[in-house]
Amino acid sequence: MVEELFRQDAYLKDADAVVTAVEDRGVRLDRTIFYPTGGGQPGDSGTMRWDGGEARIVDSLKADGGDVLHVLAPDAPRPDVGTPVRVELDWERRYRHMRMHTALHVMSAVIKGNVTGGQVNADKSRLDFNLDGDVPTKEWVTEEINRLLAVDRPVVPHWVTDEELEARPELVKTMSVRPPTGAGRVRLLSIDGVDLQACGGTHVARTGEIGRVECTKIENKGKMNRRFIIALP
Repeated sequence: MVEELFRQDAYLKDADAVVTAVEDRGVRLDRTIFYPTGGGQPGDSGTMRWDGGEARIVDSLKADGGDVLHVLAPDAPRPDVGTPVRVELDWERRYRHMRMHTALHVMSAVIKGNVTGGQVNADKSRLDFNLDGDVPTKEWVTEEINRLLAVDRPVVPHWVTDEELEARPELVKTMSVRPPTGAGRVRLLSIDGVDLQACGGTHVARTGEIGRVECTKIENKGKMNRRFIIALP
């Protein structure tokens, strides 16, 4: 099982690792800063370098055994198993994912409804809600999100046991995505005074880092379902 450095410190931009397996699509490492696609957040991209070689990491995916597969460009060279490597994130892309993901947590606290789905992207992201009653305007959503972001609240991870999570179903907001259980504990993300929910994604340390966001569009996705899209400048 890979050591997930990104869960310990989402701000790590580069790290040393050792290749543990080589596959057709890419390589596995003993430790990684690359977040694998999951929970609505895209996998990280970046670069891998070793003595005598360099390869582009175009995606990161969850693999069996609790590993992460670092997907390499099709024409990229492959290091051998046991090779020490240096990996580096496309930091600007990852940091926008972190800002966006945390902003979506704030939006989930602003809009009162069950979250039915979501997607994080670098420029635009979305959450879908089942809403019973009036649908807020995009102008109201924009101002409410930014009002909370401007307070610059701390964003802090906590851990609970699988049993504690089972006893508190309100901590799982997204109906379409369940947090991974079975390892004995689950990570919660707390935005002080705003939101607390299970989440394994990468986030900023304070809401003030996000800057201003805008709710650009609200789409009708069904009788009660509405899609709220936000964007970073």
